[in-house]
Amino acid sequence: MNLVVTGGNGLVGSAFEDYIKLSSKELDLLNYDSSFSSLEKIAPEGIIHCAAKVGGLYHNIEKPATFFDKNIQLNYNVINIAKKIGVQKFVGFLSTCIFPDNLGRAFTEDDLHLGPPHNSNYGYAYSKRMLDIQVRAYNEQYNLNYFNVIPTNIYGKNDNFNLENGHVIPALIHKTFLAMQNKEDLVIMGSGKAVREFIFSEDVAKLCKKLIESYDGKGPVILSDSKSQISIADLVSLIVELSGFKGKVIFDSSKSDGQLIKSTDNSKLLDITNNNFSFTPLEKGLKITIDWFFKNYDRARI
Repeated sequence: MNLVVTGGNGLVGSAFEDYIKLSSKELDLLNYDSSFSSLEKIAPEGIIHCAAKVGGLYHNIEKPATFFDKNIQLNYNVINIAKKIGVQKFVGFLSTCIFPDNLGRAFTEDDLHLGPPHNSNYGYAYSKRMLDIQVRAYNEQYNLNYFNVIPTNIYGKNDNFNLENGHVIPALIHKTFLAMQNKEDLVIMGSGKAVREFIFSEDVAKLCKKLIESYDGKGPVILSDSKSQISIADLVSLIVELSGFKGKVIFDSSKSDGQLIKSTDNSKLLDITNNNFSFTPLEKGLKITIDWFFKNYDRARI
């Protein structure tokens, strides 16, 4: 199948193989007309929409309008264009951080709109929820077969390792690298008590390929490995160990932890894949990511 991956240079987009991967420079989805022209010429049978305005906890807190505006525009444009040029398969990306806050149990696909998201990322969360609504509406009105995936925290090579707007794992890896280089303490924002689930970027790409081939539904699918749940404190310890950092680790509990726990129910995914998918263990994925960053520091997104 002739497939286009938007955000092709990013964390998830770069993990796909054998598809047409387009970066934001090659496909500026904030510009409707140029994007329509580009995609119409390619005439893809499917689109995997990885392009998004993303960032870490504190960047979301500081720029809620920016996250809302850009994601609304990106998502509207690509789905509207996909429908108009006759794209048969569309996979969009949501996130577990857009689920309701304080639900009190593991999230399922049916929980997405049960209540407001955590206030720390509401701009991003509501823009992504609208992606779910747009896909649902287009499927219903235009008889399409589009769907979204809801991955847990993705990490891997080619991530954004910026200290201010990167996600937790890449930012922690970069902080650890600098602490080692400068022989300084490793200072972590937050208490370390928050619990998260993580999934390796290459696993996400493989799962999306499986879903395109075998999933005929229209509802979203959570992509998660329940065995990857870990506290930030334990995650830091693992990164410190794998990096070889020997200095002091300090948790600044005056900073926000964000949502304290986000766990998911991946039973729908396991059913679709016949419980026959081997997730990359967190320690192995972290080692690959850390080694890549340390070797590619000069060209990494920092």
